[in-house]
Amino acid sequence: MRRLRWPTWGRQWPCVLLLGLVFGFGIQAHANEDEGITLNFQDADLKEVVALVSQETGVNFIVDPRVRGDLTIVSQTPVDSDGLYQVFLSALKIHGFATVPTPEGVRIIPHARARQDSVPSGDEATRGLGEQVVTRAIAVEHVQANEMVPVLRPLVPQDGHLAAYAGSNTLIVSDTAANVDRIEAIVDRVDRDTSGGFDVIHLEHASAGEVARMVQELEEEERAGRRLRVVPDERANAVMISGDEHRRLTARALISQLDSEMAGAGTAQVVYLRFASAEQLVPVLEGIGESLLDSGGGEEGAGQGLDIRAHESTNAIVMNGPTDVLRSLRSVVDQLDIRRAQVLVEAVIAEVSQDRIEELGVQWGVLSGDSGVGLVNFGGAASGGGGLLDAIRTGAAVDSGELGDINLGDGASIGAGDFSGSTKVGALIRALSGDSASNILSTPSLMTMDNEEAEIVVGQNVPFITGRAIEDSGQAFSSIQRQDVGVQLRIRPQINEGDTLKLDIEQEVSSIGGRVEDAADLITDMRSVRTSVMVENGQLVVLGGLIDDQLRTRTQSVPLLGNLPGLGRLFRYDRSESEKRNLMVFLRPVIIRNAEAQERATADPYNRMRAIQQRFRDDGVPLLPDELSPVLAESEQLMSLPPAYDDRPDSSSGTGPGRDTLQPPSRRGFLD
Repeated sequence: MRRLRWPTWGRQWPCVLLLGLVFGFGIQAHANEDEGITLNFQDADLKEVVALVSQETGVNFIVDPRVRGDLTIVSQTPVDSDGLYQVFLSALKIHGFATVPTPEGVRIIPHARARQDSVPSGDEATRGLGEQVVTRAIAVEHVQANEMVPVLRPLVPQDGHLAAYAGSNTLIVSDTAANVDRIEAIVDRVDRDTSGGFDVIHLEHASAGEVARMVQELEEEERAGRRLRVVPDERANAVMISGDEHRRLTARALISQLDSEMAGAGTAQVVYLRFASAEQLVPVLEGIGESLLDSGGGEEGAGQGLDIRAHESTNAIVMNGPTDVLRSLRSVVDQLDIRRAQVLVEAVIAEVSQDRIEELGVQWGVLSGDSGVGLVNFGGAASGGGGLLDAIRTGAAVDSGELGDINLGDGASIGAGDFSGSTKVGALIRALSGDSASNILSTPSLMTMDNEEAEIVVGQNVPFITGRAIEDSGQAFSSIQRQDVGVQLRIRPQINEGDTLKLDIEQEVSSIGGRVEDAADLITDMRSVRTSVMVENGQLVVLGGLIDDQLRTRTQSVPLLGNLPGLGRLFRYDRSESEKRNLMVFLRPVIIRNAEAQERATADPYNRMRAIQQRFRDDGVPLLPDELSPVLAESEQLMSLPPAYDDRPDSSSGTGPGRDTLQPPSRRGFLD
């Protein structure tokens, strides 16, 4: 046996031995070239133990200044240099230190900083390192990596690190190599393919869709994280199951019990519909059922008739007939009873118009004795010549400010005349300049189901005179017919393959026009479009339009007199009218397939209307400062509306509305 000496001690060994005797600790390491090294460190200084291990193993150590303390290592059996190194690493780990290999040597640092240092990483480089700190990426194939983190977390110490990267389904572990090897072994045992294959079960009596639905519901009740998948094949009346062998065996036993022959050849079935209409499905099912009976498809229960009825109150279909025919009809019902897509059609009607009118004319009237002669009386003038002559005949005095029964039109009208003598002369000059412009934007929108016609009308119901008559008593009466004036939109969408829509559209925009001369009643402006278009989902398309630019002039004059230079203006009437109108009709359909898309399509117009109402509330109610203008509730609050029935019994007093008492709906439902 030989005693190992540290090279750095040199001549200080007697002092060290004396200190060991004084303080009651020993540092011994006996070595035998054949048997190995026997360790016996009692409260030895860490740095001195590092020097001994470095001498025996030939490994260079770089000690962090924060690494200090005492070590106690005792071995009853000799160990070789590799065993000495592993025992040394274990002792460092117990005292909260870790080793990190570097090209210059092995660094000894606090364990808390080891995972942040340049520790070995990779697959091969981190194996067989014992208690050294390493970082390894463990790939997971069949299980979600983030689901394994809570299971493996207790196996990683506080100074270690465990995380999951969902992008590549990988676990990142940073700890000692031995513990990382243990975690990888556990992951390898857990990461197994549990699908186990699939089975196809052909049914003889039951419906594949109904059996699949019941098995799936049982799976949901037993365990939320089930790995059994059930898919019906309506065409072959079979059920396909996929999952581990045990669950597939349980499902096969359950399906065999469900696929039992019904008592009696024919059994009535009640099918509750979720989306389709029972009344519309009955004729279809009757036609298919009769064809199946005629072709011999009803071998089970031959000779029995087929009866199919609709129950409107519950939207259900009641069927009675041969079992195999009912099975086929049930398959048809399952395929037809689906949620139909909806279409939101947004229309934009933009019209910009500009009108300009210029009029200038003179009317003359002469009264000689009892006879009146109208010299100039043009039809374009607003006041008739008869009114002017009546005023002359009655002798309306200019100084009295009365013009008799003259009907003055729009614009500037100037009257002059001489009523003093037996021959009275009067003149009426009229000038008019008018400009009008309009910018109309209508955006009606309408939502309907696929292949269903829908209509929206926004406007007024205006009365129009259709006829006049005089009774025998001499009293006059008029016949009136009311007509809708406004915006009308009628659509029928049809969704084709590839989200292409065929739209049958009838759109009409009508309004009451301005006053027109010599019109018997109100004048309505009509813009109507009827067409069928093919458009992509969400695409804006123009249905039609009109660009109208009209210029009309009219001149009336007295022959010869109207052409006289200068004076001809007194015997002429001029009217110029310019009309410009631009009209375009646009349309944008959007397919709504689920509740989420419908909610998004509703939120925008709902919030826009709420913002308008909020501005009215902010402005306040004139003369009623205490009144608040009603405002729609926020769209998020609609998800928690109070129920129409009060389900809270009054247990304190024993009276009041109970569970079955109908309560009025809350006024705060849609109002804020």
